[in-house]
Amino acid sequence: MDWDELKKPRRFTRGPDAPPPISLPQIKLPFKLPGIWVLIVIALIIWALSGIYLVRPDQKGVVLRFGRINRVTDPGPHYHLPAPFETVHKPKVTEVKRVEVGFRTIFQGPPARYQDRPTESLMLTGDENIVEVDVIGQYRISDPAKFLFAVKDSEGTVHNALEAAIREVIGSRGIDEALTTGKEQIEEDTRLLVQAMLDRYNSGLQMVVVKLQDVVPPNEVIASFVDVASAREDRDRLINEAEGYENSVIPETRGEVAEILNLAAAYRAEKVLIAQGDAQRFKNILEEYVKAKDVTRKRLYLETMEQILPGIEKFILPEQGGGVLPILPLGRGAAPPLLGGN
Repeated sequence: MDWDELKKPRRFTRGPDAPPPISLPQIKLPFKLPGIWVLIVIALIIWALSGIYLVRPDQKGVVLRFGRINRVTDPGPHYHLPAPFETVHKPKVTEVKRVEVGFRTIFQGPPARYQDRPTESLMLTGDENIVEVDVIGQYRISDPAKFLFAVKDSEGTVHNALEAAIREVIGSRGIDEALTTGKEQIEEDTRLLVQAMLDRYNSGLQMVVVKLQDVVPPNEVIASFVDVASAREDRDRLINEAEGYENSVIPETRGEVAEILNLAAAYRAEKVLIAQGDAQRFKNILEEYVKAKDVTRKRLYLETMEQILPGIEKFILPEQGGGVLPILPLGRGAAPPLLGGN
């Protein structure tokens, strides 16, 4: 086959096993457009559909019209005029972000690894002591419009505000308060101070929480602080022991005092009742004495002798009689009869 035959066009015929030809439907327009206009129409449709956007549940949509804020949209599907008329930003308003002062987390772990930043952590307390303070701040977006356009570097702004606030709060506290009992109040005061700064900047950020990660004295003086802490613990222990002894002694003493007072009251009541009884008995005797002086006088004499000589057998002799012979046991086994008595 020469070169001229190869240049001739050939007609291929379909074999018996070839599939049937595919016939596409033809769209007939009432008017004919050049091909370029078809492309323009398709491009316009795509451009109009580009205004559809979806805001996720953790986002807010901020729509800008010619670079100015036009509206803020909630989660869900929405539409905005295609660019360049309107554009949309979708910041995550529920995401809680973290900022660190005094250290940096270089590996989340486990185990986590941190890098100290002494230029940030060393602070001066109100009583002129140096402490190392590591603090964590957590914040989120509260106003997406302000967040996008009021502050250029939101993370840097929060970091600087947190560092300035914690230095101010630590500088107004003593070292004992910073190391022990005052941490919760320091955290809350710092959070309020940072929030006030962010509000002045119109940052659109909310400080959720401030947490003191670590508050320790510098390594150079940590041994002295350990001794001071031990002495403080001994002092508190002795105070607690003294208070415990006080709490045990005072109720016991109060009980003894109450017992003495009750005994005294009972003794007084007894003496008063006895005196009242004696006075009433004297009145009764006086009444009987007025009625029968001799009999009463004799009865009082006998009663007095009974009290003076208890347990002794006594005999009453008549004023005129045979002396003591009748009462002497002269050869008789039985005791003589009692002549008389009251």
